[in-house]
Amino acid sequence: MDRVAVLTEVLAEDPNNAFARYGLAMEHSNAGAFDRALDEFAKLLAAHPDYVPGYQMAAQTLVKASRPAEAKSMLENGIASAQRKGDSHAESEMQAMLDEIGS
Repeated sequence: MDRVAVLTEVLAEDPNNAFARYGLAMEHSNAGAFDRALDEFAKLLAAHPDYVPGYQMAAQTLVKASRPAEAKSMLENGIASAQRKGDSHAESEMQAMLDEIGS
């Protein structure tokens, strides 16, 4: 069974499984299925607003999909989440990515 099928099965049993939702989003992103990935990231962040890696990887997916304005907004939300969680490492990584995207 491939990873997408396994993760989908896990989510069928436990729709709030943040790790499985993140994994499914990443599988779609890595396969170039950006819209599907972004749908999964949106579900993840709606249910788990302080799942910091979700913001960073969603922003990377938005950059790959040539949607820099949305990526910037995602990073700003992610930075705020990282600050709430006290995750200075993730905060600095997202700030660097935000600076790289520019204005």
